[in-house]
Amino acid sequence: MYTWINDNSAFSRISRHAAFWVFVVLFFTLLYGSFNEDYLRQLQIQLLFLPDKMLATYITLYVLMPHFLLREKYTAFVLWFLIILLFSAIIHWTISYYIERVYFYGNEDWGPLFYPAKVLKGVTYVYPYVVLAFSIKFLKHWYNQKQRSAHLEKGRLESELKFLRMQLHPHFLFNTLNNLYALTLKKSDQAPELVLKLSDLMDYMLYECGDNELVPLEREVEFIRNYFHIEQLRYGDRLETELEVQGAIEGKRIAPMIFLPFLENAFKHGASADLDKVWIYLSLVVDDQQLAFTVRNSKPAQMQPSNGNGHGIGLKNLIRRLELQYGEDRFDLTMTDQKDIYEVHLKLRMDGHH
Repeated sequence: MYTWINDNSAFSRISRHAAFWVFVVLFFTLLYGSFNEDYLRQLQIQLLFLPDKMLATYITLYVLMPHFLLREKYTAFVLWFLIILLFSAIIHWTISYYIERVYFYGNEDWGPLFYPAKVLKGVTYVYPYVVLAFSIKFLKHWYNQKQRSAHLEKGRLESELKFLRMQLHPHFLFNTLNNLYALTLKKSDQAPELVLKLSDLMDYMLYECGDNELVPLEREVEFIRNYFHIEQLRYGDRLETELEVQGAIEGKRIAPMIFLPFLENAFKHGASADLDKVWIYLSLVVDDQQLAFTVRNSKPAQMQPSNGNGHGIGLKNLIRRLELQYGEDRFDLTMTDQKDIYEVHLKLRMDGHH
């Protein structure tokens, strides 16, 4: 999912959920209220039991579904689903016994609180809500998967062109070669090191990334380190950089060169800015199957913050690539443009199939 600060996507999601619950409450109010023409009491009853139904629904959608069903752990999903329904039925019967009975039925004698038959009957009041919400969520997920598969299939013929568009900016390569030429004229000891770093960088881009949908995260981190080293040689003491990598990156795989447009942007608008002292900070944190990438750079105060519409073709293609390869629900991208700092934060789930 790609968002901007102050984006209204969260409001849109809340609005859709609110509309769903308003719909189901009114639907069951009209349905059950029509039996005795007592719609007001049915509305009150529906609202009384809404919290336990919402609890069961959201646990099913956002815990059981992603952790068990979508990972093909069907037995565990069914068992936990039944447990959640039973637990919700117990809550339902407890609310019914202590509140509904007292306020709507004149404190009638409903027998003991521990009444297994009544608890099991409570399942029938909870599961329609859960099943309806689950069906909508599952159909949406299935449709998105079909659409994403179709886009990926169609995009295979264009993958080479898209990859070429993700190559290093010619301006960077031109400046690097110029710096290399200057170092060789000075017979600098840094020239051979720059050649080796640039050679490894180009080898990774052209041969290791070319036909692979995924590459080892270790190589991607090495690519970033080489990129940083080359730029450090290019800008010298004027540039202060910090590269921090945390967590176990071994054995992880990622789409190649996902971070490149952010690196290019940071050095282009940060290091090359008209400042006496510039800095760039990059952090890569891996926790289980989630990756958090942050790059932050200085910028001239006179440079106006972006309105969010001025991104280059490289960044727009990257966002589209993230959507196709990972799906909108498996990444979160936030870009913050302040007075003298620009920051990009990308969270990425690397588990499952791409």
